[in-house]
Amino acid sequence: MAGSTINTVQNIFQSMEYGPAATPSTATAQAWLDNHSRSLGLFFDGKFVRPADRHRSLADSKGGHVCSTVCAVEADVSQAASSAVSGHKAWSGLSCYQRAKVLLRLVGVLGQHGQCLSELCELCEASCSPSALVRLLQYYSSWAQLRDTLIPNWTPLGVVAVAVSEDCSLYSLMLKVLPALAMGNSVVVVVPGRSSAPPALLLAQLFVGAGLPAGALNVLTGSDMSLGAKVAQNPSISYVTYSGNRQDGVTLCKATAGMGVPVSVSPNIGATCPFIIFESADIDSAVDAVIEAAFKKKREVHWVLCVQESVLDSVVARLRLRMAGMKCVALHSEGDRVLVDTAVQVAQQQGATLVQSCAAPPSGAQYPPTVLCGAAPSSPFVVSPSPGPLLPLMTFRSNTEAVTLGNHSPHGYAASIWTEDLTLALDTAKSLSVGSVWVNSHSVSDPCLPVSGHKDSGTCTDGGHEGLYQFLRPSSSSSPLPRSSPVSMDYSKFGTAASPAIIPDDSDPASAPKPYLQFVGGKPCKSVSGCSVAVQSPGGGSVLAYCPDGGRKDVRNAVEAAVKVQPGWMKKSPSARAQSLYSLTKALEAKRRDIAASVSVQTGLSMDEADTEVELSIARLSDWAAYCDKNQGGTPPLPQSGSALSLPEALGVVGLVLPDENPLLSMVTLLGAAIAGGNAVVMVPSQKYPLPALAFIQVLQASDLPAGLVNVITGSRDELTAALANHSVIKAIWYWGSAEGCQYLQYTCTSPLKILHLFCQKEDGGKDWTKSHPSLLEEMWRNAVQWKSVWIPTA
Repeated sequence: MAGSTINTVQNIFQSMEYGPAATPSTATAQAWLDNHSRSLGLFFDGKFVRPADRHRSLADSKGGHVCSTVCAVEADVSQAASSAVSGHKAWSGLSCYQRAKVLLRLVGVLGQHGQCLSELCELCEASCSPSALVRLLQYYSSWAQLRDTLIPNWTPLGVVAVAVSEDCSLYSLMLKVLPALAMGNSVVVVVPGRSSAPPALLLAQLFVGAGLPAGALNVLTGSDMSLGAKVAQNPSISYVTYSGNRQDGVTLCKATAGMGVPVSVSPNIGATCPFIIFESADIDSAVDAVIEAAFKKKREVHWVLCVQESVLDSVVARLRLRMAGMKCVALHSEGDRVLVDTAVQVAQQQGATLVQSCAAPPSGAQYPPTVLCGAAPSSPFVVSPSPGPLLPLMTFRSNTEAVTLGNHSPHGYAASIWTEDLTLALDTAKSLSVGSVWVNSHSVSDPCLPVSGHKDSGTCTDGGHEGLYQFLRPSSSSSPLPRSSPVSMDYSKFGTAASPAIIPDDSDPASAPKPYLQFVGGKPCKSVSGCSVAVQSPGGGSVLAYCPDGGRKDVRNAVEAAVKVQPGWMKKSPSARAQSLYSLTKALEAKRRDIAASVSVQTGLSMDEADTEVELSIARLSDWAAYCDKNQGGTPPLPQSGSALSLPEALGVVGLVLPDENPLLSMVTLLGAAIAGGNAVVMVPSQKYPLPALAFIQVLQASDLPAGLVNVITGSRDELTAALANHSVIKAIWYWGSAEGCQYLQYTCTSPLKILHLFCQKEDGGKDWTKSHPSLLEEMWRNAVQWKSVWIPTA
C-alpha cells in the first residue's frame, strides 16, 4: 500500500524503538466491574442476585471507588443454602470423570481470564497468583477423577461452608473450596471482607461458566464473621471450615457452639514462625532469604530470626550490607505506626540494638525495615509482634537450644531452617512443633503436600491427599452431632455441680462392696479428694462398687505423667509401638475371664455376651497393633526440583471421655487409635459403666506400655470434661456425652485451640462399636495424628 512502511525484524533491531503502548493494566478488570455497574451482589443458583439496599462501598489505595458489595442477611443465607442443596444433588450425581472434566475445563477458563483476576486483585489489594490457582485446579481435578478408586468407602459430606477473614489470601480460600468440590460437595463461600469479595465473586462466575452446575458454588458477602455463624446455623450445612486470622476464627467457633455442626479452623494469618540459621548454613543465601521473607514479601506471618552464636557477627554484618538503601515500608494506618514505635522503644529499653536501612521518619504511616538484635524469647515484641517491618533476632548455642527457641511460640504454622548438613536439618525438622518446615527455602507451597497447623495454628489439615478427608466421611457412619440450637448456659459453672452419693474412702466396712482405684502415672491411686462414688447395679437397686471421685487436680496429675512419657513414646519406631500394643492384647487375653465378669456385672449382659465383647476387644487391639507401621506418610512428587516429605505425627496428650455403649470395646477402640498414633491418653470412663475400665487397669499393668502413657480418672463426667477443656497441654478431646457438654467444649476450647471430635450420646442413640470397617478405623487413626511437610530443595 502506498505510503506504508514495513517494519521488519531487522529494522526493529537496528532502531531498538519501543513498541506501541500497552492497554492500561486495569482495563480488563474495569470492564468486568462496569459490566456489573460496579455493584456486585451475592452469587447463588449460578447467577448474581442484587438486593436494592445493604450495599457497602469498596475503595482502592488512592481512595477511588472500585465497586460496592452486599451485606447478606438471613433470607440470603437461606436462599444460598437451598441453592447449595440443589447444586449438591446435581454435582454429586455426576461421575468422577465428569466432575474432573469440569475442573480441568476451569484450567483453560482461568488461563483466559487470569489477567482480569490479577488486575481485580490488585485493585482490591488482595494477594493472588493465577498460576498457583491453575496448579490447584490441576491437582484437585485429578483427585476428583480418582476419588472412588483411591478413596473407596468414603462419601462427601453434602453442603460445606468455607469462611475466610478479610486478610485471607485467595489461594488459602481456594485451598479449601477446590478439594471440597473435587470430593463431590457443594460449597457456600462466606466472605465477610470487602477486599476479598470481588475476586471470589469473579471466580464463582467463571466456575459456572466452565460447566459447574448452578448452586454447586455460592458466595455470600457481609461485614463481619457473624455471617459465618448465620450460615452455620442453617440445617443444610454439614461442615464449616475457616481460614484467616485467629481472632475471627475464635469468634466463629464460639458463635457456632451448640449448633451441632463440626467446625475446623486454620488461623494461619499472623502466626509467629522461626527462621533458624545454623553455623553450617550458606550465610549469604540465608540473609537474602530472611530479608525477602521479612521485608519484601506481603507478610501473612511474623518471622523471628534465630542465629547460632558462632556466626552472629557474620549474619549481622551481612544484614547491614543488604539492608542499606532499602526504602521505608508502608503501614496500614497511623495506629500501626504507634504500635511499631512502642515495640521499638520496649526493645531498646530491654537492651536490644537496632539494624535499620535508614532513619525512621518522625511521623507518617511508614517505617524502615528494622532488625531488633538481642531479643529475648519472652519479650513482648517477640510474643506479640507488631504489624510493622520488625524482625526480632535471637541467638542460640546448640541444636537443642535452637529447637527450644523454635518451639517457644504458641503458634505452630511453619519454620525455615538453613544449613548444609542434611542430617541436622531433618533432625531439627522432626523436633519442631510446626506443620511445614522449609529447608534452605521459605514460603514455598504446593497442593500435593499437607498444611497442618500445630499447637495454636489450626485444627485441620489442608492440601495433599491428607487434606481431602475433612470433606469426606466413611460411607457406613452417620453425622456425629445432631443439628440443634444453642442452649443458654453459664460456661463458668459447667461441671461444678456436686457428684451424687459421695462417700469417704475410710468408711468401708468389711461387708461393703469392693472399692476401686484410679490409674495415674502407671500406679493405682485414690483421688486427690479422698472420696468415692457409688456404682449402682444395672437395675439401680444395689451398690456394686465404689470408684474414686476424681477432679481437676487428678487431671492435672495425669497430664503431668502423660507429658513426661509421651515424647519418648512418639519417638519409638512404629514396629516398637506395635509390639507394645501386642503385649497389651496378650495381657487382655490372659485376664479375659475377670474382664468379662466386670462387663457382665456392670451392664447386665450374660457371661457369653460379655465374653463376646472381650473377644471383639482383643481383635480390635490386634487391629491397632497391626496398623502402627502401615501408614507412615510418603514423598509426594513436586512440580519443581527438590524433594519433600509428608509425615504423620502424634498430637500429644489426648483426652478421652468414653461412651456408655459397649464400655470395654469402645474404650479399647479409642485407646488403641490414640496410642497407635504416638499419643498419651487421659481417659474418663463412662460415668454409668465405669467398672470395665477400672478392671482394665490390671491389663495395663501387665503390659509393657510405659508408665503414664495411659491414665484413667473416674468421677463426674462434666467436672472432668471441664478440667480437660481448661488444661492448656491437652491438644485434642474425643467426647461422648450430653449436648451441653458438646456446646461447652466448642465454646471453651479456643484458647489454646483443641481438636474436638464430639458425639452426642443422648440424641445419637449409640454407635455400633462391633463394626470394624476399614474406613472407620482409618478415620479414627487420622483423628489421632497431625501432619508435617518438609521441603528439601536441590537447587
